[in-house]
Amino acid sequence: MARLHTFTDDALSDLDAVGVAEAIAGGELSALEVVEAAIERIERVDGTLNAVALRMYDQARDLAGHKRTGAFAGVPTLIKDNVDLVGLPTQHGTDAYVATNARRTGDFAHMFLKTGVVPVAKSQLSEYGFSGAAEHPRLGAVRSPWDTSRVAGASSAGSAALVAAGAVPLAHGNDGGGSIRIPASVNGLVGLKPSRDRVAQDAYFRLMPIRLVADGVLTRTVRDTAAFLREAELIKPASGLRPIGDIGGPSRRRLRIAVCTTADGRSASPEVADLTLKTARQLEELGHRVEEVEAPVPPGIGVDFITYWSLLANLVIRSGGLHGSTWDATRLDNLTIGLAHYSTRSVRRLPGAVRRLQQARALAEDFHQTYDVVLTPTVSAETPEVGHLDPTLDFEEILDRLMAWVSFTPWQNITGLPAVSLPLQTTSRGLPQGMMFGAGMGCEGLLLGLSYELEEAFGFARIQDA
Repeated sequence: MARLHTFTDDALSDLDAVGVAEAIAGGELSALEVVEAAIERIERVDGTLNAVALRMYDQARDLAGHKRTGAFAGVPTLIKDNVDLVGLPTQHGTDAYVATNARRTGDFAHMFLKTGVVPVAKSQLSEYGFSGAAEHPRLGAVRSPWDTSRVAGASSAGSAALVAAGAVPLAHGNDGGGSIRIPASVNGLVGLKPSRDRVAQDAYFRLMPIRLVADGVLTRTVRDTAAFLREAELIKPASGLRPIGDIGGPSRRRLRIAVCTTADGRSASPEVADLTLKTARQLEELGHRVEEVEAPVPPGIGVDFITYWSLLANLVIRSGGLHGSTWDATRLDNLTIGLAHYSTRSVRRLPGAVRRLQQARALAEDFHQTYDVVLTPTVSAETPEVGHLDPTLDFEEILDRLMAWVSFTPWQNITGLPAVSLPLQTTSRGLPQGMMFGAGMGCEGLLLGLSYELEEAFGFARIQDA
């Protein structure tokens, strides 16, 4: 197992984002020192991790040379290459066209920049974010720093790999089927998918018929995730959702927690199921009431999700001409093309699938009238090796492997409810295995309080200590 990280005694040290911001504000470090440390760290590992889509080093140095305001003033970060930054291309992880420079900064990045962060690069993703592993036919896979023979997870993989490796303390991700939580699980990070409409996002995602995608961050500490959500709420308050506020530590509230190790007819591997039940016992040790139950997921919801997900691939192909003369659909990978064909074959099923997906919110909210939180594994098995989800494989094989591995995460995308993956467990091979906690709409504060409690009681594995 080949581990790779950049933690060392430089300006970044092993500080989290809040710690870096405090050091800059206190005059112990300069923003430029920290940015240069991030650049050096990225260059040290990216030849192996393959996590960067676009370097922005000169722009970052320029930003760092001017006084920044905000809670994360001067903190280096990454922005996933499926949101717009003015003057830079947005490639969406595909070879199907050559992106032109964005005319404006998208709504998410506009909000994120107001927190004071300094983007040093855009991070690599799977093609249009469709796959649970960022493997690219030409560029190769984004690899996990915990074991570079294995993938770094779903489409926010580039951001996750570099946060886990210590190159930056936090980075942007977005989650349409688990793409914050899956790479958090794989890379030993905190990854919280917020409630639908909690965080600002680009029109590309807002205009989806069912808004599956939520934007957020990948971090190494709960307090960084809590600070991001606090600042996002101050910059753009979410209407119709209960405020989160400033969650600074564990909650004293004892919760009713359901635990599930199967979803939509698919079970976690024996090892992952055992680790999930171990987490349940740890929750009981802390005084929470835990009950093993059947997942609140209707049979066949996974097929409904893929039916709708495939529609998005079909729309990508049908609108490809908007990219001009550089568009070439033959350069799309087998997963994108296969999903589009799946959509065409499933067109008669689509209205019923959409109706059932829309009805799922009420089922989930009813479940959370009984249980405050539901615990599941984030992914159903240990992190696969590079090639397991290779997008050049036969489509049916990719789809079956994908659905088997990521059967737990899509539920919160369908319902819009929040969920967080925490790096609480480790497999027998020494790989991180995230545990996922879901809650009712707008209950990020509850999840953060529980997350702080678990972090304090049991700790998170750190790559620099492994």
